Amino acid sequence: MINRFILNEVSYFGPGAREVLPKEITRLGLHKAFVVTDKDLVRFGVADKVLVVLQAAGIPYEVFSEIKPNPTVSNVKAGVKAFAASGADFILAIGGGSSMDTAKAVGIITNNPEFSDVVSLEGVADTKKKSVPIIALPTTAGTAAEVTINYVITDEVNEKKMVCVDPNDIPVVAIVDAELMYTLPKSLTAATGLDALTHAIEGLITKGAWEMSDMFEIKAIEMIARYLETAVNEPSNSEARNGMAVAQYIAGMAFSNVGLGVVHGMAHPLGAIFDIPHGVANALLLPVIMEFNAPAALGKYVDIAKAMGVYITGMNPEEAAKAAVDAVKALSVRVGIPQHLAELGIKAGDLDRLAEAAFADVCTPGNPREVTKEIILELYKKAL
Repeated sequence: MINRFILNEVSYFGPGAREVLPKEITRLGLHKAFVVTDKDLVRFGVADKVLVVLQAAGIPYEVFSEIKPNPTVSNVKAGVKAFAASGADFILAIGGGSSMDTAKAVGIITNNPEFSDVVSLEGVADTKKKSVPIIALPTTAGTAAEVTINYVITDEVNEKKMVCVDPNDIPVVAIVDAELMYTLPKSLTAATGLDALTHAIEGLITKGAWEMSDMFEIKAIEMIARYLETAVNEPSNSEARNGMAVAQYIAGMAFSNVGLGVVHGMAHPLGAIFDIPHGVANALLLPVIMEFNAPAALGKYVDIAKAMGVYITGMNPEEAAKAAVDAVKALSVRVGIPQHLAELGIKAGDLDRLAEAAFADVCTPGNPREVTKEIILELYKKAL
């Protein structure tokens, strides 16, 4: 088997790392930034923490903040038009997955205009040119979009999330500065943190996993178990915030290269059809799907139990798997994640439609245990 591993060319880590921006912009020969962020980050001053660095260095920029939590085809088309009018030569993505996914789509389409309909980017698109240079600064510890070759755009017409996979979209520089995460609300810290845990666990047990990806995912699980609860309850704890920032990046390094599974397959239609935040959907579904998948990956579940600190010497694989599932569920409860889809407004009559979409999702085939639409429907019922 041939395994491929693609990562950023350059990444920086640590509180205050945004200060390297001018040096990197100069090194790359870039001149004007098209800043892709969202209105809340502008309103609450988070984007300003980055923009003042540009201002101090005399680097011109233009802000595009028309970003939805689940970015749409229309968002992307508006962004492409705005970038063309801006005169910028690179994209500065500040935000969570929504901002970075929009930035990736804008950058790809700008240099590959044959994909300007956006929907043709779904799956593995055969783009010929690299994206407009993207420098990515995450403000959440969850999606790891700054290091992945993936992005997700909602096709609002067909009510589906399009998972796009393209090595040409990876940012040229990632700056993982935990100071940009200090004001993140508790609920968002919890949801994005469990999104990162979902990436790590699904990336560990997916069919495409191998030794190199396993190494990253196990470390990510260990760090999330150590830091997430503190980051939620002590928002300005720099050690916990930086620990989560690094952990989610580590998880992204691996899952980007090996794929995910049915947790994401089932979460995507919840976002596309009902606009449920991606991290919340993943977090709620993760323990249910872990329990279902355990028989197909018992050895890996022992690794999860050890990484989460719940393995007891002498446990057999089945006992370790149960301990791992219980630990994930308990963490989810402690950080305030809803435990039932009904709490999010999902009704029994919605489940068949969701199951059909989930079965067709690009992430579902990576699941370690085979599923059918009927099995997925039963899993949704269990989560309801």
